[in-house]
Amino acid sequence: MIPSAMTRKRHIWQAVSTALHNGYIPAYFTTFLYQGALKGGCTPGLNCYACPSAFLSCPIGSLQNFAVRRQFPYLLVGFFGVVGMAAGRMSCGWLCPFGFLQDGMKKLSRRVLRLPGWAGYFKYASLAVLAIALPLWLGEMWFSKLCPQGAVEGAIPWAAAGLAGTDALQGMDIGVMMGRMFWTKMAILAVVLVAMVFIKRPFCRTACPMGAILSLFNRISFVRLRVDERACVDCNFCQDVCPVDLKANRQVDSPECIKCLECTRCPRGAIKTTLGFGPARRPAPGPQSD
Repeated sequence: MIPSAMTRKRHIWQAVSTALHNGYIPAYFTTFLYQGALKGGCTPGLNCYACPSAFLSCPIGSLQNFAVRRQFPYLLVGFFGVVGMAAGRMSCGWLCPFGFLQDGMKKLSRRVLRLPGWAGYFKYASLAVLAIALPLWLGEMWFSKLCPQGAVEGAIPWAAAGLAGTDALQGMDIGVMMGRMFWTKMAILAVVLVAMVFIKRPFCRTACPMGAILSLFNRISFVRLRVDERACVDCNFCQDVCPVDLKANRQVDSPECIKCLECTRCPRGAIKTTLGFGPARRPAPGPQSD
């Protein structure tokens, strides 16, 4: 299938965002994390802090860090609020590097396995338990320990550098670096990668704490979708093109929606983007009186 102009535009945004998130090229020669001024800020997507080339901090990693230190993250909460109120989960659809990977992996198969509706609640459990409760209780960043995005951008590059005997890692025990937790993380990554081929964005929909936070703003954000029920013929076009398998005409501004705007390609113009805080539906006309 030839991608539409909207899809090409979105993929360009995703590719550029991924490159900018991880553009500290010297890291691949020195194996030292970037520690400049930008690292004090967070990305609006999921991008591993421990990736040698990452310019920004991961918001979920920052959240866990505050939980471990038992401090309230005032600025971080404000960051979530600003991003969420502006566009809900739109950064998931246009900017997140791991979302980009999931979209790319799904192109390997046209088969789509449907997830039950209740599967979306697991991401809230991931946020509450792995990103907040366990770090607060045990003093360890448990989501980061298991995060498949961290495996791709952090664990694998560091392990490769260790196996290559990189000078910057001299004196480090590669056996310790690639211990049980490393292989647990690799197993999780393998499962998630396979799921990406057959399920549309499985990680975003079932496990991402960032998605869980931003989903709370989807129905009240400034960027929203509007369904014109007078034009909609319930043809399922919106679900076919949706990267998270939503039937957008019935689930407009759902917490699962990543506001990728693919559904606005509707051939009948039944779904459009709207700015502001108006109603999400334009009702079908009622019976006419004589």
